[in-house]
Amino acid sequence: MRQCAICGKGSILRASRNKLRGKYNPAPLKRKYPNLQYMRLENGKRVLACAKCIKAQAKKPVSRSKNKVKTK
Repeated sequence: MRQCAICGKGSILRASRNKLRGKYNPAPLKRKYPNLQYMRLENGKRVLACAKCIKAQAKKPVSRSKNKVKTK
């Protein structure tokens, strides 16, 4: 099963309920898949990640040098 390498999100089974002549039609289950895309991590690895994790990675602040000198 394909799943996100960062959060572990995978596919789920969902049932849609269709009302037909006052009764619910026992519709078959459908498998829903997450939006998985390939992305490169900071260490150079190429992994499958969901779109939500890719957006979160893009918003993370870039780590700069720890010893910043304050100027007045």
